[in-house]
Amino acid sequence: MAPATWLDKLEEQLNVDVDWMDPEYIKSMLPKIKFHDQTSNQLWVDIQLGHESNADLLKEVTKELKDQGWLAIYTRMAVLMCKKNIDMIQGRVLLQTLPSKAYDTEATLSHARLYDAEFKRAGISRDRFCIKIPSTGPALNAAKILQQEGIQTLGTALFGVPQAVACSQAGCLYISPYYNETQAHDDPKLWPNVKDPATQHPNSPRIIQILEVYKKLYKETGREQPLVKNASFISPEEAMAAGEMGCHSATISHTVLNELASRPYDASTQPGQGEPKRTHAYKDARVLPARFEPLLAIDPLSPENKAALDEAAHVDYLANGGKKLDEAIAADPETTKRLKIALELFTGGENRSKEKIEKTIKEAA
Repeated sequence: MAPATWLDKLEEQLNVDVDWMDPEYIKSMLPKIKFHDQTSNQLWVDIQLGHESNADLLKEVTKELKDQGWLAIYTRMAVLMCKKNIDMIQGRVLLQTLPSKAYDTEATLSHARLYDAEFKRAGISRDRFCIKIPSTGPALNAAKILQQEGIQTLGTALFGVPQAVACSQAGCLYISPYYNETQAHDDPKLWPNVKDPATQHPNSPRIIQILEVYKKLYKETGREQPLVKNASFISPEEAMAAGEMGCHSATISHTVLNELASRPYDASTQPGQGEPKRTHAYKDARVLPARFEPLLAIDPLSPENKAALDEAAHVDYLANGGKKLDEAIAADPETTKRLKIALELFTGGENRSKEKIEKTIKEAA
């Protein structure tokens, strides 16, 4: 029997998801691992949209929908590209609403509902997909309506406790806190490459605080809280930290997944040990390990390096179109910066896809 790998151990502690849309890659990991969810963003959709394996499909969809505009074509293509992976994963495929409309409630609602209609057309039921919604005040107000309509959502581009509480108030199924800022993937100077990410990474306190706030809200209200799907890892050590911190799932790039799958697991070399997954994330929540307790009081990403959990947990962030949430974001320089950069990055992918599709429309005329 082959020795257990880091990937095997991580799957014992949380649900391992793939943050990549390439069906050949997902197939190549079988039967080693059948991922739970397949996540994506505008960058990954754009890469697949330009892949030669989808060229004929793009022409076919464009021919059928060219009179409805680029977004109709984009949305159907995104869903059909997810459909290629649906039988190779256990759970849901996830697609993101337009980042360029992150501060427009109606536009976010409209795009999410268009995804919903296309998934239905493709024969994919609502229990097999989830819509990623940017964690702004206006967009999370859209998420609240979508949840009421039976469309599951994930709060994305999330960088702090107020955004996480707002996602709870919206009723989101998942949230995806970004462990590293998006720029750190391209600029090593922005990456805190530490030996023990669970305690030394500057974003670990915020992850721990989000998990603890959700435990508290579940205990106080009895309402289900969003499951924490940690994202934006640069190293295998960071992914393992998500397991030890108690995240419920981790969506991981193909490059980090490959590293996790290639490393034999040796507990004696790990800075800490995660616990096995729970049947119910909050009813049977894990007790916070003692080595994480100091992280509840600090916030290295804030100017004061102090956390304010009690106050944040009891603010109505969605009232008045999400005014309180947008005020909380504006009061946090790091979240403000990281959110702006993430939305600009994904909008770039959106625009490149729009150009590809509009070119295909002209060619089909």
